[in-house]
Amino acid sequence: MKTQGRIHIVDDEPIIHEVLVDLLSPEGYQLEISSSGEEALEKHQSQSFDLILLDLLMPGLNGLEVLKEIIKLDPLAVVIIITAYGSIQSAIEAMKNGAFDYIQKPFKHEELLLAIKRGIRHRRLQEENLRLKTELHRKYDFERIIGKSKAMAKVFDLIKAAAPTRSTILIQGESGTGKELVARAIHQTSDRADQPFIVVNSGSLPPDLLESHLFGHVKGAFTGAVTEKKGLFEAAHRGTIFFDEISSLNLETQAKLLRVMQNREFMRLGGTETIRVDVRVIAATNTDLETLIHQKKFREDLYFRLNVIKIELPPLRERKEDIPLLVHHFLKVYSEENNKEILGIKDDVWEVLENYDWPGNVRELENAIERAVVLTQSKIITKDLLPPAILRKPSPDKISQDQPELGLKELLENYQKKVITDALRQANGIQKKAAELLKIKPTTLNAMIKRLNINPHNY
Repeated sequence: MKTQGRIHIVDDEPIIHEVLVDLLSPEGYQLEISSSGEEALEKHQSQSFDLILLDLLMPGLNGLEVLKEIIKLDPLAVVIIITAYGSIQSAIEAMKNGAFDYIQKPFKHEELLLAIKRGIRHRRLQEENLRLKTELHRKYDFERIIGKSKAMAKVFDLIKAAAPTRSTILIQGESGTGKELVARAIHQTSDRADQPFIVVNSGSLPPDLLESHLFGHVKGAFTGAVTEKKGLFEAAHRGTIFFDEISSLNLETQAKLLRVMQNREFMRLGGTETIRVDVRVIAATNTDLETLIHQKKFREDLYFRLNVIKIELPPLRERKEDIPLLVHHFLKVYSEENNKEILGIKDDVWEVLENYDWPGNVRELENAIERAVVLTQSKIITKDLLPPAILRKPSPDKISQDQPELGLKELLENYQKKVITDALRQANGIQKKAAELLKIKPTTLNAMIKRLNINPHNY
């Protein structure tokens, strides 16, 4: 007979052992018997049980003391208290300390069997919920961070090491490398996973409005502040706040952010009440913050506060061995999304993908695959379905003839500058519309415009 579960009987009376063995063994339960609290706890150090039947009145450690220790060893433990008629108050006290149910002596067999079935079902549901929750976190954390290269292996190791801590993390990498995905993975594998994950688009709002968003404001703090409003730091209490492109913050806002990180407290705009928060800060940038420090555009003390753990995301051109994995992943995602069956990619497409330098990194590759899946009329991806910019990539010979004095970095910056200026021209200088054309965030476009010294007002 298949076992219905492992039950630990903890009682000092041999007659109770006999009664329970006669009752439970025929029902298919596997039984373990302890005659004292000390013996029971010793067994719990090395064994797990689906349910514990625990007598309250025993010599030595009493049932309530044993219960507390069992819950410490196994927080999911299901304990049914067996108590004499005169000890109901003690049974209620036991339930306040984590017992699942209690049964009075002398107990009715049917009542005890029903309580045991309920208890074991409860235990199984708890274990299944925990398994599903863990699986959900694991799946969400890493299913979109794809890579088997050495560079990505280092990133995964850093995520796993940093996530359980409360340390501040700085994620550095070019646009499109997946900085927000890494931030979410860190949050989801931390003990804050059940709490809020708040994203701050640092460069998308004017400084005054951004401060109101971050710290909130009181009624009448400024024109239009008709009600009191909580800020993002309060919304992120006990969770994580992620500053995307933190280099876009002005110096005054940087100073206020530094104070919050140091003291874990702030005041709403126009307010006098000090508000304390427990928030983990993760920041991301595609800009060299040390350069901005030398240019007096970023506070050195804030940089050191942020740079406790740095995770550097490699550009796609430096981990091209990950391209096949990424392509297959995106093919699966967008085939399912568009209800299409894609069987593969032609060899000449692979050649183009592996020879291209991917200035837009993983995001650009994802957009290219999504486009190909949407446009294809067959089950095979062909070269003509790739974006024109990828197909008209100049050959190394032509690059060396036309611009022999330029290195790879300068060539890539020139290409990025051309793509952005073309988009701005098409969008009549409207950055939000240009960002939509490029399929990137407005904050990312704004940061790239600054880094490449593009004047958006010329378009």
